[in-house]
Amino acid sequence: MSAPAARPLYWSVRRELWENRSLYVAPLSVGALLLAGIVVHSMMPPHEMPGVASREPAMLGTSVMPYSLAATALSLTSFIVGALYCLDALYGERRDRSLLFWKSLPVSDLTTVLAKASIPLVVLPLLTFAVLIATQLAMLLLSGVLVLAKGLAVGAAGWRLPLAGMSLVPLYGLLVHALWYAPLYTWLLLVSAWARRAVLLWALLPLLAPVAVERVAFGTSYLLSALTYRLNGARTEAFRVRAQNEMGIPILQLSQLDPLGFLGSPGLWIGLALAGAFLAAAVRLRRDREPI
Repeated sequence: MSAPAARPLYWSVRRELWENRSLYVAPLSVGALLLAGIVVHSMMPPHEMPGVASREPAMLGTSVMPYSLAATALSLTSFIVGALYCLDALYGERRDRSLLFWKSLPVSDLTTVLAKASIPLVVLPLLTFAVLIATQLAMLLLSGVLVLAKGLAVGAAGWRLPLAGMSLVPLYGLLVHALWYAPLYTWLLLVSAWARRAVLLWALLPLLAPVAVERVAFGTSYLLSALTYRLNGARTEAFRVRAQNEMGIPILQLSQLDPLGFLGSPGLWIGLALAGAFLAAAVRLRRDREPI
């Protein structure tokens, strides 16, 4: 894409960030809550602190679990914020009639819809990753200060955390889930462009009603399995975690990543094909729809 052609897309993305502060306020708030949790944890007496016995280094210095929990919390926040954003992205501008103003500008419907789709697919994962790295660094520094303030020993060996895995694995996971959830995000954009009211209901009804009908009429659950696979399949397709009893194990090693397996997964490409169809339909609907 040439620079003049990319400029409207760039400014359209910036407009979305200006108008939707929750896109960055929500991850920052979760990061702040995680740091507040560390402070509360530090107020516990040493004998009550998990992982601390006989004045050993505190939990945050010796365990990767708090950092893994931070990554999980921020990833879940990214998904929820992205889904809520998509539900309102095209519906909101019809509801408040700002659609008339934006259509008067020399920006095509395709550029507008692509800018909105890039928020959950590109911008939010990168923004969440930046907040995650800042949060984990603050957790590490704050925990060290708090441990020293309590007079506990800080052994160098105890602070050897898998920093490469703690940074690269979450980035990989955020990008993988953005691609895997692309059909879900674009489906919500499509419903947002079509529905006149009750957007959430219209988004869920076409997905859940066939599941109930299949179960009642045929006693099978193939559609439910397909929906569950779309929600949870990224972990088994993109990571070397195949056994059911391994699903709860934190992924912190680069050796656990399986990008070739993910790129070779039919579920990924079927989902991307659906995402492209939903995007095309959303562009067409935005072109034809009027304000509510």
